[in-house]
Amino acid sequence: MFVRKALVAGIALACATGVAQAREIKSVGVTVGSLGNPFFVTIAKGAEAKVKEMYPNAKVITASADYDLNKQFTQIDNFISAGVDLILLNAADAKAIEPAVKKAQKAGITVVAVDVAAAGADATVQTDNVQAGRIACEHIVKRLSGKGNVIIQNGPQVSAVVDRVKGCKEVFAAAPGIKVLSDDQDGKGSREGGMNVMLGHLTRFQKLDAVFTINDPQAIGTDLAARQLKRKGLVISSVDGAPDIENALKSETQVEASASQDPWLMAQQAIVIGNDILNGKKPANPMVLIPSTLVTRDNVGSYKGWSSPR
Repeated sequence: MFVRKALVAGIALACATGVAQAREIKSVGVTVGSLGNPFFVTIAKGAEAKVKEMYPNAKVITASADYDLNKQFTQIDNFISAGVDLILLNAADAKAIEPAVKKAQKAGITVVAVDVAAAGADATVQTDNVQAGRIACEHIVKRLSGKGNVIIQNGPQVSAVVDRVKGCKEVFAAAPGIKVLSDDQDGKGSREGGMNVMLGHLTRFQKLDAVFTINDPQAIGTDLAARQLKRKGLVISSVDGAPDIENALKSETQVEASASQDPWLMAQQAIVIGNDILNGKKPANPMVLIPSTLVTRDNVGSYKGWSSPR
């Protein structure tokens, strides 16, 4: 009798182990900064494409947090109520989101941060933002032959922005002839914000050679400000590789380069890593960095951007 019970228990344990090892994703929740931004639309589409490739019957629920922390808390609560297996999280606030992350994990849900880090997440997949800032600013140094007055147009202090500025500062610091006139003005990550900051800088500084902006919308706004004040001879470089910047690089603007991100690849890797974690396979490094490449006027014609067919 004891042997029989032990055998049954062993079989039950083996079955339970087998189920754990072969856990399938039935549903995924994706919450991003704003679905009005093509970057996040591509993240959502990339995630859904990979989920459907792996599990054709799986459901993907996508939500736009609109950079509202309370709204994102509610969305994560809704994901928990819906019983999702995996959450892809683009945090509205990298630190303050942690209680929601912990709550989801307590419910047995794996949480993978995308684009920006999120406290407590099981893993993070993002652009190598330090490297992106570095190559964008190397373009500036090269164009100025290592000498000139430059501005670092900052933005919202999420990890991605902080890292981009860090990479840029490293490059400028290594070029003695480069003088940074300002590095702390927040362009709000938007075209309007970039334009407003740049109008102030152009009014304040009569001798300005180049501007690094933390993303493409701010770069577009910076170019608009320069046009409005009829200032020419600027070198504008940024990070994103967004559809708008492709147009800017192909037309008469002062935007010259952008360190591109790949939101499609980012989302797909996040799904794969999340699936692995659900099945007991943790990544060797929970921070996965995707290298950036520089898009310029010379190579924009061959650039496969965010909205390109996949």
